[in-house]
Amino acid sequence: MSDTVLTPRTKARPKVERPRLHKVILVNDDYTPREFVVRVLKAEFRINEDEAYRVMITAHRKGVCVVAVYTRDVAETKATRASDAGRAQGYPLQFTTEPEE
Repeated sequence: MSDTVLTPRTKARPKVERPRLHKVILVNDDYTPREFVVRVLKAEFRINEDEAYRVMITAHRKGVCVVAVYTRDVAETKATRASDAGRAQGYPLQFTTEPEE
């Protein structure tokens, strides 16, 4: 017999974590028309008219409202595009992002 010792190979599998999610938050202001906010929500976040109206009213009453939750890159892109849409029309519409707990 030979003196060779065989040991089984183990494959190291890297642990893959899910990316942290970020909330897109609509910040209320007293100057942007409600209809415009609903239109931006429908266009950028692909939500229906009723849900967009609910988000807008919640932000109006409470000051802020979470619109949606995405990965960081998508959340920042959508928030920037939605804020830019308001700025292009001369409104101070603002969307922010923050990490979800």
